[in-house]
Amino acid sequence: MSNRLKGESSPYLQQHADNPVDWYPWCQEAFDRAEREGKPIFLSIGYSTCHWCHVMARESFEDAGIAEILNRSFICVKVDREERPDIDSVYMAVCQAFTGRGGWPMSIFMTAEQKPFFAGTYYPAHTNQGMIGFFELLQTVEERWRDGRESLYSTADEICSSLNRTQSPWEAGKSQLLPELTQQAKEALQESFDPDWGGFGSAPKFPSAHNLLFLMIYWKLQEHESAKDTILGMVEKTLDGMRRGGIFDQIGFGFSRYSTDRFFLAPHFEKMLYDNALLMMAYSVAYHVTGKKAYLHTAEETAQYLLREMSDGEGGFFSAQDADSDGEEGKFYLWKEEDICSVLGEERGGAFCKYYDVSPEGNFHGKNIPNLLNGNDIADDFEEEREKLYLYRREREHLHLDDKILTSWNALAVCGMAMLYRVSGNDQYLMAAENAMQFIENHLTEGTQIFVGCRNGKAFVNGFLEEYAYGAAAFLFLYDVTARESYLRRAMEICQEAQEQFADERGGYFLYGSRNGDLITRPKETYDGAMPSGNSVMAYCLVRLAKITGKDEDVQRAERQLQWMSGEAKEYPSGHCLFLSAVLLWMAPDQRITVVLGEGDCVGGILRNMPLLAQVRILEQETPEYGRLNGKTTYYVCRDHVCLPSDNHIPR
Repeated sequence: MSNRLKGESSPYLQQHADNPVDWYPWCQEAFDRAEREGKPIFLSIGYSTCHWCHVMARESFEDAGIAEILNRSFICVKVDREERPDIDSVYMAVCQAFTGRGGWPMSIFMTAEQKPFFAGTYYPAHTNQGMIGFFELLQTVEERWRDGRESLYSTADEICSSLNRTQSPWEAGKSQLLPELTQQAKEALQESFDPDWGGFGSAPKFPSAHNLLFLMIYWKLQEHESAKDTILGMVEKTLDGMRRGGIFDQIGFGFSRYSTDRFFLAPHFEKMLYDNALLMMAYSVAYHVTGKKAYLHTAEETAQYLLREMSDGEGGFFSAQDADSDGEEGKFYLWKEEDICSVLGEERGGAFCKYYDVSPEGNFHGKNIPNLLNGNDIADDFEEEREKLYLYRREREHLHLDDKILTSWNALAVCGMAMLYRVSGNDQYLMAAENAMQFIENHLTEGTQIFVGCRNGKAFVNGFLEEYAYGAAAFLFLYDVTARESYLRRAMEICQEAQEQFADERGGYFLYGSRNGDLITRPKETYDGAMPSGNSVMAYCLVRLAKITGKDEDVQRAERQLQWMSGEAKEYPSGHCLFLSAVLLWMAPDQRITVVLGEGDCVGGILRNMPLLAQVRILEQETPEYGRLNGKTTYYVCRDHVCLPSDNHIPR
């Protein structure tokens, strides 16, 4: 038995193609049928590696009794949030309004006009421990729809009116850039910092790599050493805690999505491409500013994870790996001491277990998450043993892979690999960045039109703001490390296309644009959550273009976006850290370095020693304006509109 999801490309929709529920994908046919038959719509939103989505599927969507009531009284629509972030964003705002929180699976009840009248997240199949069951909820909605439909329509209209009233009141021309937001964000992060274990706030703890990047840029621009020590201390404590904890896979590398405890020991075990790309950047920059090899080592192991586990073989990167194996969360990653010793032998196995906190009683529900929170150094002493355990684990359990390739997440991987190349000088990472960018160009774009993603060679869904913002950022990162004008031109073209499709004349950029379908409201996302918002990344791109080109139009666009976003960010500055990084870059003293390579010198070696915030241009040949001194690599430096004498040495 299968339903209408059978022909869909999304791995998440495919997971539900054999449910007894008569699912539709998001389509006009479903809404027309709901209107024709006078039924409400049940909308379920999730993604393929979501643990609680799996649980609700097993308990409810595979249950014949629940399927019977869904098919009898509802039109059921299933959406992959990673394919349709626009739908997810609109109804997530509804869910948060109803419940005070959001999450997946998301469960929405709405009219044929797509207007919601009730929302929630996960429900158990039947009422349990004070939590209403999905079956009982369906019966209640069925009864209310039959006997009090007008009140539900009234509720739906009120919700839609409220959504549209909460649209941004800020207007670029009437707002102003607020530099003080950067200090306010830094102070808020200091207040929520966990001095014992690192990270911010209490459990669950998310990596939020863009917050760490903001703090490192803030640190770089500070003049007072005491302030610098405090800021960098927060960053290092957090990076050290994550790298030592179970949130980092000590056997196969790569980071899980978040830690369920404050110690970074017990993760939510799914691994997402975007987290690992962002953390690769954070650890690379931390190595650049501290010189500590452990950070470079972590960034390189994260890159190794992506290239080994997540690569499609043509340059693209898959989306995510599941938390579940055989229906059990984390089973793939958990160990018994006896299993490790059987693979490694008693002597080396015992030494490994002692080093990585593996014991007979276990550190997680009777089993073990290997970690270094006991204070042992990050060392290569067990490299051979880790490889043996990695190979054994791969054969022992199956781990579901979400093999769709998403443009925005791949663009982040380009940024991460490019940054790692910049600080390491290792050509392997530049090759990975350029191959991923070429995959995007070959499979996910047509001219300046960008698609959300592809699977099995087939692109899907016209891109949203994130695809354009992240895509432009990736081209700018590649321009930084290659100085190729073609990358700069593509960044400019994509920003221009974003301007035409998504820009609001009042300021900021809408989530969906002129090539996307209409929904009940048109949001502008500004909050930097698990991933930075499209508006924050656009602020970064516009600032970079203004700094590089100096053109009046580029400068004005950057100023407008910074002004508008300041209004959005002032209520919660620390929730807009990527945007505030763009503010710091805007305010930073201009430093431009032109490098003429000497014979035998390579770009990677030069970049490794460049100041982090400098605009760097590398020339392989002399020009009338820029020549070599004594035939050697020569640096020309301009600071604050003043050009310094040329020198053979890197400026500090």
